[in-house]
Amino acid sequence: MKTILQTSRLTLRELNIDDAEIFYELNLNQNVIKYTGNSAFKDINEAKSFLENYSDYQKNGFGRWAVINTSNQEFLGWCGLKFDENTDETDIGFRFFEHFWNKGFATESAKACIDYGFERLNVKTIVGRAIKENKASIKVLEKIGLQYERDFDFNGREGVIYKIEKNNLSFKSLQK
Repeated sequence: MKTILQTSRLTLRELNIDDAEIFYELNLNQNVIKYTGNSAFKDINEAKSFLENYSDYQKNGFGRWAVINTSNQEFLGWCGLKFDENTDETDIGFRFFEHFWNKGFATESAKACIDYGFERLNVKTIVGRAIKENKASIKVLEKIGLQYERDFDFNGREGVIYKIEKNNLSFKSLQK
């Protein structure tokens, strides 16, 4: 299991086949997937198949990473960057078990991913997409320095796109 980065409380590592059961459980909670446009996996085998075929690390050198509590090795959720060939954009995304919400894990891991994208991957711009009703995710995007860019159609729902650029003042202010 390849560790990508660490924060004061978290370890971010590549997802792997051994994560299938917990990955399946994460998407079972309707509150967790409510604003994602995704549906739950049918079963653990479907989650396993998804992980077996997840090729972002090979294609792009990065992707969504497992977020692990460093103190007890508990799987909290995932966070990471994703390159979309169709839009030529890199986006930040995160998903956590509901009982870990409002503890700063999304903000801490997403901030680390933004820094990693700019400093290590030399990404120039990172976007974040959210359904407009998802105030918690929008708050995280704002906390990590992304700024509102525009509205968009998020699978038939009202969505918003936030953005941060490497040479943006808001990124530099995060470095302090």
